[in-house]
Amino acid sequence: SITIGTGGSVGREGPIIQIGASLGSSVGQFLKISGNRMKTLVGCGAAAGIAAAFNAPIAGALFAVEIILMDFAFAQFSPIVISSVMATVVSHQFEGNFAAFQVPAYQLVNPTELIFYTIMGLVCGLVSFLFIKVLYYSEDLFDLKIKFPEYLKPVIGGVIIGLVALVFPEIMGVGYDSINNALHGRLVWQLALVLIFVKIFTTSVTLGSGGSGGIFAPSLFMGAMLGCFFGIFVHEQFPLITASPGAYALVAMGGLVAGTTRAPITAIIMVFEMTNDYDIILPLMITCIISTILSSKLARESIYTLKLLFRNINLKEGTEINLMKSIFVTNVYTKHFETIPESCDFNEVVNQLITKNDPYFAVLNPKGLMSGLISIHNVKNIIFDKDNLQDIIIAKDLATKEYETTNLDENCQEVLEKMSRTGFSAIPVVDKDNEAVIIGMIWRKDILDHYHQEIERKDIASTLADRIQTRNTTADVHFMEGYSISEVRVPKDFLGKTIIELQIRTKYGVDVLSIRKDNQHSSEIKAFPGPDHLFAENELLIVAGEIKNINILKGLS
Repeated sequence: SITIGTGGSVGREGPIIQIGASLGSSVGQFLKISGNRMKTLVGCGAAAGIAAAFNAPIAGALFAVEIILMDFAFAQFSPIVISSVMATVVSHQFEGNFAAFQVPAYQLVNPTELIFYTIMGLVCGLVSFLFIKVLYYSEDLFDLKIKFPEYLKPVIGGVIIGLVALVFPEIMGVGYDSINNALHGRLVWQLALVLIFVKIFTTSVTLGSGGSGGIFAPSLFMGAMLGCFFGIFVHEQFPLITASPGAYALVAMGGLVAGTTRAPITAIIMVFEMTNDYDIILPLMITCIISTILSSKLARESIYTLKLLFRNINLKEGTEINLMKSIFVTNVYTKHFETIPESCDFNEVVNQLITKNDPYFAVLNPKGLMSGLISIHNVKNIIFDKDNLQDIIIAKDLATKEYETTNLDENCQEVLEKMSRTGFSAIPVVDKDNEAVIIGMIWRKDILDHYHQEIERKDIASTLADRIQTRNTTADVHFMEGYSISEVRVPKDFLGKTIIELQIRTKYGVDVLSIRKDNQHSSEIKAFPGPDHLFAENELLIVAGEIKNINILKGLS
């Protein structure tokens, strides 16, 4: 409030998202709920904040699942929707049911106009990228290069903002008045163009120097200025087939939000809800998508996730990929596979491909060693020349030599990456010491089926594991006949080794759900440790599996 009230060039939406998320986390901690449910409550709080701030319940819910949780699963989405709706209802009691921005009615004047919106989407993507880069450069500048006490850095930022505001007072605070002027076409194009870059600079200085605020309103401000400038230009050149500059300002607001946050669905719905104008939805969709695509090509991370990545927190490669890394080929592959001798003629190859269920065949040489891989794709283009080729081509000629293989010691994440490179839906499993000896096949479908089974099993097991942790008990919890969750001290043989190195699931038949390390004054809990976790002394494992396997593990402790 102080930052915005004194003219800081930031928004109020970011703080209310953080406040809402903190409230959700506090409730979750008070009730001692599981980690997965805690994430859902954090998303509920964030959704409520956005919904109340913009009078946009749908956008609030989508913001939480698209940006905060990155998961559209029904179990998470349902409570988030309820929270967003309730926040909107409460805000109506205090602020009334009004759109965040009052805009004139806009419409798509001519289908040709979509070309201009596409171009504007590209420009929005470039400006989004520029904003991300300047913001983080400013933070690095104040954090690393300006040698001032931390409590004096906001003073420096405030002085800079004040000096800029002497010339451009429009950049102070959230800037909603300037946004409304752009939406109603009350700005000259020269001022609108300059304000784009001045706002990027002042917002970056405000946040880099330590000011507290959000980037949502600045993104809307930049989008409105960019759209106003672009709209004035195209409307002057093509007045009969283009809408007024205000329409472009409105669409560009969504384009900038989409480009900076990498959340195009949220941006589309948010602008739509803020204006209650459906006629603008088509250009809004194309601008937001184009902006997101270009911005993501220029910079892999969004304005939210980049700072987390600098702190070695990767939201995109979290539990799901860690889980895939912990599933090994030996757990998924099938020993059944089809083979064809190298000398097999073309007719026989075609007959085998048509009559057998498997689309891939290993081609074996006279010694029984694999020399290639053949599939229906190899023959589909020449199958109509069957009569002419039957005495000319053999299986060895049709087989592809460019294929990937795997072995029993590799994990499924590595296998999926190989499948992605080759475009195959299955790859041969070969002997580790001799890649020409095929022992089975592993299919993408089997990997995904196994992965979903593991997700469901972990969801059940994690809730029970939380009961053990929150009650601080070492008692076994039985959740299926013959299965339990138990707390086990780290065996001495595990010390200094990683989960993936030990292949705990494969060798011992149990899953490590979480790790608790007891210090002198506190207890640190790490839920679902990654496969690279290094075991240390004083660690207690919460494991799930068959009782007999857990007892074996306890015997090693």
